Amino acid sequence: MNKAVCNRSTLIRKGRVFDFYAENITLPNGVTMDMEIIRHPGAAAIVPLMDDHTVLLLKQYRHAVDGFIWEIPAGTLDPGEDARRCAERELTEETGYAARHFEKLAEITPLPAYSDERIHLFLATGLTKAAQNLDEDELLFVHRVDLNQAIEMVAEGDIQDAKTIAGLQLAAGLKGLGNN
Repeated sequence: MNKAVCNRSTLIRKGRVFDFYAENITLPNGVTMDMEIIRHPGAAAIVPLMDDHTVLLLKQYRHAVDGFIWEIPAGTLDPGEDARRCAERELTEETGYAARHFEKLAEITPLPAYSDERIHLFLATGLTKAAQNLDEDELLFVHRVDLNQAIEMVAEGDIQDAKTIAGLQLAAGLKGLGNN
């Protein structure tokens, strides 16, 4: 047996974005255990790179961490939505920019111990101004930051968001961008 077997799965709470389940599983080594799982539809996150090698970063309020944090634009996939389409939508909605080119950088699993969420990371280039369209519950400010400075912000602990760290590091390493 290479995968766990789910013996029982009970929906505990259906949320606005994700669902919370209690599951009883049997692991590949035969051990049976109870665990809680967050089932998430997935997300797309974007590193918007301007022609002058600055990136658009968000300073966004996150209640769970009690304050504003630095992030790249990102959003949850709508049912049946393609990850790239989600990236295009979220880039424009959150930053007020559209991109001519999207390149997939990676797919990450930020919380594999208790969530099935997968975040598709994209590099967006060829940026042009568009209409920003924030959701009512989004409190954020868009900043242009030199890519090298953003990498330094990661090293200094100013950027702590995992998807942002992964996206910036991958973008900086791509084609020799940034000094890493």
